[in-house]
Amino acid sequence: MVALKAAIAVFIAIALAEWLHVRRCRPVQHLAFGATGHPRPWTAIAPFLRVLSMTALVWGLTILFGLKPHVRTKPRPSPDRFRRIVVALDVSPSMQLADAGPELDQRRSARCYDIMRSVMERILMDQVRFSIVGFYTGAQPAVIDTVDANVVDNVFNDLPLEYVFDHGKTELFAAFNEIADIAKDWPDNNATLIVLTDGDTVPATGMPKLPRSVSSVLIVGVGNPDRGIYIDGHESRQERQVLRQVARRLGGDYVDANRRHIPSERLRELSTPLSVERERLMQLREWALAAAIAGAIIVAAISPCLDAFGTHRLTERKPA
Repeated sequence: MVALKAAIAVFIAIALAEWLHVRRCRPVQHLAFGATGHPRPWTAIAPFLRVLSMTALVWGLTILFGLKPHVRTKPRPSPDRFRRIVVALDVSPSMQLADAGPELDQRRSARCYDIMRSVMERILMDQVRFSIVGFYTGAQPAVIDTVDANVVDNVFNDLPLEYVFDHGKTELFAAFNEIADIAKDWPDNNATLIVLTDGDTVPATGMPKLPRSVSSVLIVGVGNPDRGIYIDGHESRQERQVLRQVARRLGGDYVDANRRHIPSERLRELSTPLSVERERLMQLREWALAAAIAGAIIVAAISPCLDAFGTHRLTERKPA
């Protein structure tokens, strides 16, 4: 209200001053403008520009003077807008075999932990929610929609999920069924599925259908794919061909992460900031800044422009 009153007062005062200035210029118009007694046509807008620019300048400066200072922070996505990562973690006994990692001496489960730590370091954690489903002879969700990186870290590092299940063959498809049930009500194309497994005893048929909320699938293999270790009467190793086939059937990608981590290009979507949906209307501060800057520029430019381009009169200097 104060800024509006100040602007109205300045508008009236400058308008009266311009009117008085025009009246006083008329008796000396030939002296000021030469033989024609008239300035160039464009100068007719000068009084109006001066009135409006001075009004805008005063209004803008008054608004800025009255506003409290604040620090503009980076806009963040609204709380209801985020991406999801669903991890299907193999917790079968074969995951305790030590044939993973760069030196092929790391437990497969420990390699999964390293892989997820690497993923979490390269994505935007503030816009991702994690869900983890452990699977062996069945599937059991360990955590759903958490934003706490420490919870994820604890599941991979310390939580003994293998004791939840009975002894038997690994049922990877049970994890897919569990994930489909969890993700069925999520928005379309909202989740990325990461499967961490050695591919041991994966069935060849019965592939479940994932919900539309799962936009991409990464089948990540751990364990030595070339040489197996005997466990429970069979040779266990990373079944590359089987995992590649599973990835193909799910419309996803297979990554052999036994010695190298998941490539960054596979995580590009998760490391790209979400677009911030908000109205880009100029706030009062921006309007005040624009009015003050525009008003000051016009006020400063009017007089030089009138002096240089406002009259037909030419000043000639006679030679001595």
